[in-house]
Amino acid sequence: MRYSTKDQVAALSGVFQAAVLVDKLARTGQLSEEALVPSIHSIFVTSPNDVAEVYGGFDRLAMGRKTLESVLARDSSAIQGNVIRYALALIHIEKKLSRNQKMPGIIGERLNRTKEQVDHFGMLHDNVIASLASIYLDTISTFKTRIQVSGDMRYLQNPVNANRIRAILLAGIRSATLWRQCGGSRWHLFISRGKLLDGLKRL
Repeated sequence: MRYSTKDQVAALSGVFQAAVLVDKLARTGQLSEEALVPSIHSIFVTSPNDVAEVYGGFDRLAMGRKTLESVLARDSSAIQGNVIRYALALIHIEKKLSRNQKMPGIIGERLNRTKEQVDHFGMLHDNVIASLASIYLDTISTFKTRIQVSGDMRYLQNPVNANRIRAILLAGIRSATLWRQCGGSRWHLFISRGKLLDGLKRL
Protein backbone atom coordinates (compact mmCIF):
# COMPACT_ATOMS: atom_id res chain seq x y z
CA MET A 1 0.00 0.00 0.00
CA ARG A 2 1.25 3.49 -0.89
CA TYR A 3 1.02 6.12 1.82
CA SER A 4 0.45 9.82 1.33
CA THR A 5 1.63 12.74 3.43
CA LYS A 6 -1.95 12.87 4.73
CA ASP A 7 -1.53 9.33 6.06
CA GLN A 8 1.79 10.27 7.64
CA VAL A 9 0.40 13.28 9.50
CA ALA A 10 -2.60 11.24 10.64
CA ALA A 11 -0.28 8.70 12.26
CA LEU A 12 1.86 11.47 13.73
CA SER A 13 -1.28 13.19 15.03
CA GLY A 14 -2.05 9.90 16.78
CA VAL A 15 1.35 10.03 18.49
CA PHE A 16 0.75 13.60 19.65
CA GLN A 17 -2.81 12.84 20.74
CA ALA A 18 -1.44 10.16 23.06
CA ALA A 19 1.24 12.56 24.32
CA VAL A 20 -1.36 15.25 25.12
CA LEU A 21 -3.62 12.76 26.90
CA VAL A 22 -0.75 11.52 29.06
CA ASP A 23 0.31 15.07 29.92
CA LYS A 24 -3.21 16.19 30.88
CA LEU A 25 -3.90 13.10 32.93
CA ALA A 26 -0.57 13.38 34.75
CA ARG A 27 -1.00 17.07 35.54
CA THR A 28 -4.75 17.37 36.15
CA GLY A 29 -6.11 13.86 36.65
CA GLN A 30 -8.56 14.55 33.81
CA LEU A 31 -8.78 13.48 30.22
CA SER A 32 -11.18 13.62 27.31
CA GLU A 33 -12.84 10.25 26.69
CA GLU A 34 -13.71 11.49 23.20
CA ALA A 35 -9.99 11.79 22.46
CA LEU A 36 -9.15 8.62 24.40
CA VAL A 37 -11.43 6.34 22.37
CA PRO A 38 -9.53 6.58 19.03
CA SER A 39 -6.22 6.10 20.84
CA ILE A 40 -7.32 2.90 22.57
CA HIS A 41 -9.20 1.80 19.46
CA SER A 42 -5.99 2.05 17.41
CA ILE A 43 -4.24 -0.56 19.56
CA PHE A 44 -6.64 -3.27 18.45
CA VAL A 45 -6.61 -2.47 14.71
CA THR A 46 -3.59 -4.46 13.64
CA SER A 47 -4.46 -5.23 10.00
CA PRO A 48 -6.16 -2.09 8.65
CA ASN A 49 -7.17 -1.48 5.06
CA ASP A 50 -6.11 2.15 5.39
CA VAL A 51 -4.82 4.61 8.00
CA ALA A 52 -8.24 6.15 8.71
CA GLU A 53 -9.53 2.75 9.88
CA VAL A 54 -6.91 2.63 12.64
CA TYR A 55 -8.57 5.56 14.42
CA GLY A 56 -12.13 5.12 13.23
CA GLY A 57 -11.80 8.21 11.03
CA PHE A 58 -9.39 11.13 10.69
CA ASP A 59 -11.87 13.49 12.39
CA ARG A 60 -11.21 11.74 15.71
CA LEU A 61 -7.63 13.03 15.78
CA ALA A 62 -8.54 16.70 16.31
CA MET A 63 -6.60 17.05 19.57
CA GLY A 64 -3.41 15.51 18.17
CA ARG A 65 -3.73 17.35 14.87
CA LYS A 66 -4.06 20.74 16.59
CA THR A 67 -1.06 20.04 18.82
CA LEU A 68 1.07 18.79 15.92
CA GLU A 69 0.22 21.90 13.92
CA SER A 70 1.41 24.10 16.81
CA VAL A 71 4.65 22.13 17.03
CA LEU A 72 5.35 22.30 13.29
CA ALA A 73 4.47 26.00 13.21
CA ARG A 74 6.76 26.52 16.22
CA ASP A 75 4.01 28.25 18.19
CA SER A 76 5.66 28.12 21.62
CA SER A 77 2.64 29.73 23.32
CA ALA A 78 0.37 26.83 22.37
CA ILE A 79 2.46 23.77 23.24
CA GLN A 80 3.77 22.07 26.36
CA GLY A 81 7.38 20.92 26.49
CA ASN A 82 6.40 17.60 28.06
CA VAL A 83 4.11 16.81 25.15
CA ILE A 84 6.95 17.13 22.64
CA ARG A 85 9.22 15.10 24.92
CA TYR A 86 6.68 12.28 25.19
CA ALA A 87 6.01 12.25 21.43
CA LEU A 88 9.69 12.09 20.50
CA ALA A 89 10.30 9.42 23.14
CA LEU A 90 7.44 7.30 21.76
CA ILE A 91 8.94 7.47 18.26
CA HIS A 92 12.39 6.62 19.61
CA ILE A 93 11.21 3.67 21.71
CA GLU A 94 9.05 2.30 18.89
CA LYS A 95 12.14 2.15 16.72
CA LYS A 96 13.77 -0.06 19.35
CA LEU A 97 10.63 -2.21 19.44
CA SER A 98 10.73 -2.66 15.65
CA ARG A 99 14.24 -4.09 15.95
CA ASN A 100 13.28 -6.56 18.68
CA GLN A 101 12.59 -10.01 17.23
CA LYS A 102 10.38 -11.40 20.01
CA MET A 103 8.55 -8.52 21.67
CA PRO A 104 6.09 -7.57 18.87
CA GLY A 105 4.85 -11.16 18.79
CA ILE A 106 4.39 -11.21 22.56
CA ILE A 107 2.44 -7.95 22.43
CA GLY A 108 0.27 -9.33 19.61
CA GLU A 109 -0.58 -12.50 21.52
CA ARG A 110 -1.56 -10.58 24.64
CA LEU A 111 -3.62 -8.10 22.64
CA ASN A 112 -5.61 -10.99 21.19
CA ARG A 113 -6.50 -12.07 24.72
CA THR A 114 -7.37 -8.50 25.69
CA LYS A 115 -9.75 -8.26 22.71
CA GLU A 116 -11.91 -10.85 24.46
CA GLN A 117 -12.20 -8.48 27.41
CA VAL A 118 -13.20 -5.66 25.07
CA ASP A 119 -16.01 -7.81 23.67
CA HIS A 120 -17.20 -8.57 27.21
CA PHE A 121 -16.67 -5.30 29.09
CA GLY A 122 -16.25 -2.53 26.50
CA MET A 123 -13.14 -0.79 25.24
CA LEU A 124 -12.68 1.75 28.07
CA HIS A 125 -13.53 -0.55 30.96
CA ASP A 126 -11.03 -0.52 33.82
CA ASN A 127 -10.26 -4.21 33.27
CA VAL A 128 -9.33 -3.60 29.64
CA ILE A 129 -7.23 -0.55 30.50
CA ALA A 130 -5.48 -2.55 33.25
CA SER A 131 -4.67 -5.34 30.77
CA LEU A 132 -3.21 -2.84 28.29
CA ALA A 133 -1.20 -1.24 31.10
CA SER A 134 0.13 -4.67 32.05
CA ILE A 135 1.21 -5.33 28.46
CA TYR A 136 3.08 -2.01 28.44
CA LEU A 137 4.75 -2.76 31.80
CA ASP A 138 5.88 -6.23 30.78
CA THR A 139 7.21 -5.23 27.36
CA ILE A 140 7.84 -1.61 26.39
CA SER A 141 8.85 -0.46 29.86
CA THR A 142 11.60 -3.09 30.02
CA PHE A 143 13.70 -1.10 27.54
CA LYS A 144 16.56 0.86 29.06
CA THR A 145 15.09 4.00 27.52
CA ARG A 146 11.86 4.76 29.35
CA ILE A 147 9.35 7.57 29.27
CA GLN A 148 9.48 9.52 32.51
CA VAL A 149 6.04 11.05 33.01
CA SER A 150 5.97 14.32 34.94
CA GLY A 151 2.95 15.63 36.82
CA ASP A 152 1.11 15.84 40.11
CA MET A 153 1.98 12.90 42.36
CA ARG A 154 -1.65 12.70 43.54
CA TYR A 155 -2.64 11.65 40.04
CA LEU A 156 0.48 9.71 39.11
CA GLN A 157 0.18 7.48 42.19
CA ASN A 158 -3.52 6.79 41.63
CA PRO A 159 -3.67 3.17 40.33
CA VAL A 160 -6.50 3.87 37.87
CA ASN A 161 -4.68 6.88 36.42
CA ALA A 162 -1.38 4.99 36.30
CA ASN A 163 -3.05 2.24 34.26
CA ARG A 164 -4.59 4.79 31.92
CA ILE A 165 -1.24 6.49 31.36
CA ARG A 166 0.45 3.19 30.49
CA ALA A 167 -2.41 2.18 28.19
CA ILE A 168 -2.21 5.54 26.41
CA LEU A 169 1.56 5.18 26.02
CA LEU A 170 0.93 1.80 24.40
CA ALA A 171 -1.47 3.57 22.03
CA GLY A 172 1.25 6.12 21.33
CA ILE A 173 3.60 3.29 20.41
CA ARG A 174 0.93 1.95 18.04
CA SER A 175 0.72 5.32 16.29
CA ALA A 176 4.50 5.58 16.18
CA THR A 177 4.57 2.17 14.48
CA LEU A 178 2.07 3.42 11.92
CA TRP A 179 4.13 6.59 11.43
CA ARG A 180 7.22 4.51 10.68
CA GLN A 181 5.27 2.19 8.37
CA CYS A 182 4.07 5.26 6.47
CA GLY A 183 7.70 6.26 5.91
CA GLY A 184 8.04 8.70 8.81
CA SER A 185 11.06 9.21 11.06
CA ARG A 186 12.10 11.61 13.83
CA TRP A 187 14.01 13.70 11.29
CA HIS A 188 10.87 14.41 9.32
CA LEU A 189 9.73 16.65 12.18
CA PHE A 190 12.73 18.88 11.58
CA ILE A 191 13.44 18.72 7.85
CA SER A 192 9.93 18.24 6.39
CA ARG A 193 7.92 20.76 8.40
CA GLY A 194 6.42 22.45 5.35
CA LYS A 195 5.37 19.19 3.75
CA LEU A 196 3.81 17.94 6.99
CA LEU A 197 1.94 21.22 7.53
CA ASP A 198 0.54 20.88 4.02
CA GLY A 199 -0.54 17.34 4.84
CA LEU A 200 -2.31 18.61 7.96
CA LYS A 201 -4.36 21.02 5.85
CA ARG A 202 -5.55 18.09 3.72
CA LEU A 203 -6.25 16.02 6.84
